Amino acid sequence: MRNIAYRYRICPKVSQIVMLKKTFGCCRFVYNRMLSDKKAAYEKEGKIPRITPAGYKKDYAWLKEVDSLALANVQLHLEKAYKRFFDSTNNRYPKYKTRHDRRQSYTTNAVGGNIRIEGNRLRLPKVGNVKIRLHRKAPEEWKLKSVTVSMEASGEYYASILYEIPECENQAVRSEIQEKKPVNILGIDYAMHGLAVFSDGTRADYPGYYRKGQEKLAREQRKLSHCRKGSRNYEKQRKRVARCHRKVRNQRSD
Repeated sequence: MRNIAYRYRICPKVSQIVMLKKTFGCCRFVYNRMLSDKKAAYEKEGKIPRITPAGYKKDYAWLKEVDSLALANVQLHLEKAYKRFFDSTNNRYPKYKTRHDRRQSYTTNAVGGNIRIEGNRLRLPKVGNVKIRLHRKAPEEWKLKSVTVSMEASGEYYASILYEIPECENQAVRSEIQEKKPVNILGIDYAMHGLAVFSDGTRADYPGYYRKGQEKLAREQRKLSHCRKGSRNYEKQRKRVARCHRKVRNQRSD
């Protein structure tokens, strides 16, 4: 078995956006509170205790309004961060999350059919049926494991759906192809202009999406510099700049 993720654009309603933002905030609060309590306990007792999000719901009843599995994944993410920190000297100590981060996300698991796709709607716990742009469908035999809902800097929402799928059926065919020796060999070398030049004389014709969109990006950034930071016009213009970067990123990805 192996995992594969499909990323879709979702279009939540106003009431659903409020719930998504509540979930983002609760996950951030639980992460920071758990990190603070673990740090204080280690400085006092010399060991890191195991803390669960359920212990905070008594003092903070508003945590019950959001998906409990999303809060449980926060605990797993923090434990993985600690594990990476202690396993390697190159990794830094886990940092606190900030509400000023333009990209927010949370992950929830599929249990008992709580997450499912029905037509052009994605069912999410505590959020309801959200409109999804299903540009490609997963086969029915794939098993849905989890969903990561994220809000980009441009204000758009995406859902990354993780599936568990069986091993590739054409794996034997691939091994047979790899055993065959190539008839022709093409050499690739680095070039200052064009990035890559091939041994047959051709050069890689890269489209240069960033260079093409640089003029528009500079114009939008100049408008942003003239706006008062924190104002409503500043936030609108900031999203326009983020959309320019998003377009170039999507063009490169395609």
